[in-house]
Amino acid sequence: MRWTSPPTARQHPVSAMQSSSYLIDLNARLAEGVTKLPAELRSRHATYLLTSQNADGGFSGREGGSDLYYTGFALRGLAVLDALTPEVCRRASKFLVGRLNDQVSVVDFFSLLYSCFLVGMAGEDVLAGSAPDWPERVAAALESFRTPDGGYAKAVAGSSGSVYHTFLVVLSYELLGKPIPAGTEIVRFVHGRQRDDGGFVEIAPMKRSGTNPTAAAIGTLQILSAGNPSALPPTIRTTAADFLAAMAAPEGGLRGNSRAPVADLLSTFTGLWTLAQLNGVAAIDGVATCRFALAVEMPTGGFRGGLWDERADVEYTFYGLGCLGLLADLQGFSSHAP
Repeated sequence: MRWTSPPTARQHPVSAMQSSSYLIDLNARLAEGVTKLPAELRSRHATYLLTSQNADGGFSGREGGSDLYYTGFALRGLAVLDALTPEVCRRASKFLVGRLNDQVSVVDFFSLLYSCFLVGMAGEDVLAGSAPDWPERVAAALESFRTPDGGYAKAVAGSSGSVYHTFLVVLSYELLGKPIPAGTEIVRFVHGRQRDDGGFVEIAPMKRSGTNPTAAAIGTLQILSAGNPSALPPTIRTTAADFLAAMAAPEGGLRGNSRAPVADLLSTFTGLWTLAQLNGVAAIDGVATCRFALAVEMPTGGFRGGLWDERADVEYTFYGLGCLGLLADLQGFSSHAP
């Protein structure tokens, strides 16, 4: 997907981007919880993220140069820490401007769009040179990923939809402030990916549900229900929550699926956030989950992907902060803090 917007007179297009209710609610919930964490912990991770910014203004994964995906997660992490400074945004905006004409995937496009929104809150209008009809151009590009089954695929002209990519497209429409086309078909598509165990699968041939596809499915259905989780069918709410609770591992985190031998931080965060949306957090041992998140924290800042991992990165740092933010009200949290 390419932005394909020629320079024009300044139109302040960032002002047209909407404060997506799902993403804003997520950010607000995490930020509120993170403020309750020990100041030293917050400072350690803010320093880790701030020092991870590259000279070009972007952020990297574990290898290679600046990347839209990781830049998005780093900015999100700094936002929940209330450490997304004007200087960080100014530098990041230069990197984002340089990527506007790249051909990117749905994943990277969502990262670009949300990053533009985040730095725009600090007055950095990355899209200032875009044509006035840029939201319509973007929407048309998003529809090129639509599949016959009602979802959206990873690639243009895909034959079958992906729950994860459908979730990202729906989030992108929310950010654009545009109606989501054929929402009923998307709901039907998502319902078709639920399995007998109560969870959801990523692609149609799969039989075994996963934590992350279930989180994406519930998020999509929530957005299409006007952001109200209670508007979801009771059977879906209950069975999805039961499935996620069953993914709890002995070490305290959540597993990616029933055959995964150990917990990972990504699944722990997405599962925990979804359980919070479904009022199902009480079904898991929150103290043990908190202990798991702290166990994968690096002493110098940043979080690893799991107990088996040896390195931190900015993506897992967002997940780690998210888990601790969601669990910050647990009695005795400070007793587990480093």
